[in-house]
Amino acid sequence: MSAPAPSPLAIVDAEPLPRQDEVLTDAALAFVAELHRNFTARRDELLTRRQDRRAEIARTSTLDFRPETAEIRAGDWKVAPAPAALNDRRVEITGPTDRKMTINALNSGAKVWLADFEDASAPTWENVVLGQLNLIDAYERRIDFTDPRSGKSYALKDADQLATVVMRPRGWHLEERHLQFDGRPVPGALVDFGLYFFHNAQRLIDLGKGPYFYLPKTESYLEARLWNDIFVFAQDYVGIPQGTVRATVLIETITAAYEMEEILFELKDHAAGLNAGRWDYLFSIVKNFRDGGAKFVLPDRNAVTMTAPFMRAYTELLVRTCHKRGAHAIGGMAAFIPSRRDAAVNKVAFEKVKADKDREAGDGFDGSWVAHPDLVPIAMASFDAVLGDKPNQKDRLREDVSVAPGDLIAIDSLDAKPTYDGLVSAVQVGTRYIEAWLRGLGAVAIFNLMEDAATAEISRSQIWQWINAGVVFENGEKATADLARKVAAEELAAIRAEIGEEAFAAGKWQQAHDLLLKVSLDADYADFLTLPAYDQLVG
Repeated sequence: MSAPAPSPLAIVDAEPLPRQDEVLTDAALAFVAELHRNFTARRDELLTRRQDRRAEIARTSTLDFRPETAEIRAGDWKVAPAPAALNDRRVEITGPTDRKMTINALNSGAKVWLADFEDASAPTWENVVLGQLNLIDAYERRIDFTDPRSGKSYALKDADQLATVVMRPRGWHLEERHLQFDGRPVPGALVDFGLYFFHNAQRLIDLGKGPYFYLPKTESYLEARLWNDIFVFAQDYVGIPQGTVRATVLIETITAAYEMEEILFELKDHAAGLNAGRWDYLFSIVKNFRDGGAKFVLPDRNAVTMTAPFMRAYTELLVRTCHKRGAHAIGGMAAFIPSRRDAAVNKVAFEKVKADKDREAGDGFDGSWVAHPDLVPIAMASFDAVLGDKPNQKDRLREDVSVAPGDLIAIDSLDAKPTYDGLVSAVQVGTRYIEAWLRGLGAVAIFNLMEDAATAEISRSQIWQWINAGVVFENGEKATADLARKVAAEELAAIRAEIGEEAFAAGKWQQAHDLLLKVSLDADYADFLTLPAYDQLVG
């Protein structure tokens, strides 16, 4: 199909960036314009359906597998076989697409790099455009990086030692204010997908791989259907075979957990697998059941391990569903960041990571995530011990698993309660993450953990839920807006003392404090923290 001329109504509203013309070509913008005209209206309808579903949950305080799709769940079908480049996914590393991370992730020894334009990347125009450029440069092997502070240089290893890239565009709810067609902003998902696919689909085929994607924050099988239609359109547009695109869907919303089979079915020829995204999943539970009473109140986030009964139901159902349908099941994140100064901290954390990855490999997962290259060997050893020379364990059907609808939302099956220290931690992490995000950083090391936007979402959601549920902490204090303000003020003062007046003034600390309190205390709960935050993001 020949590309039409770019729309005369296309507007790029941003200061020019170095080499942006290599990304924002007329042909690439024309493709994004076609995606926008063909699919944005459906995106809008699906966002409205999300609101309808949430209203239904507020009325009923329950969820169930969908009766209208029972035939799909009962049917005998499988997704397309995995391409060779995605058949062995035993360790995947995640991270943003800045130049240094691009090189380090590709060189990390992981089988896959999740190149992240979503929660690990604050969507400044510079991050959006130059992230695309870094991937193009990596595929063309013209990427290097010298750290201006240390003088250390980074370059790519040989091609056969590089991770396979699976790119994650932004979620459906976010707009890209810097790019408009026909008088309105283009959804960020279409900008990220469109620019990456247009420039790299053929490049990747030539490298023996393909355009592979992670799809974030999916809430229903109809949203998966929209993505499938986009893939069909895009492959026809550039003239590559149908089925070249492969997508792994993050099951990181509670509603999607009830539609796993349907999501795989909608993407059948383009499906690669499902992933268990822990923090966003907990955020989604709080968001959807935030007014459901005491039985839906989550304890401190660190008390909700993957062995909690309702989390175990979620992960075991995911493995069974994937393997029944011939898809990969990818486990959750090991977010620990090794300390260069504290061997004791590392020892404890590495033991926890090993136990987590041993459990996932033993449960039947085909791979798992890490946030730092030093964790790749630990996760690799856990999966090597189970897989050996096999690329995956999709032959483990886990027919022993039986999950009832209520099991996935049995929050009160967890014997833990919110604590005052949990409130303090939520304020600390939320404030520090939001401050970095407002400066354009999406992946942030906080207290030896790599945090992304999902962390801030669960932090502010728990503050909101605890206050609205009238939680009383173990010290006798009740969760109130005034208590949250007091803790936030103390944290702001502590940060000022910790980093000094000059650094404090140069940062976005007061702004972050104010925004955290707004999204934690407003009666009108914001669907996503990043929506009001984007209005304050510079660049």
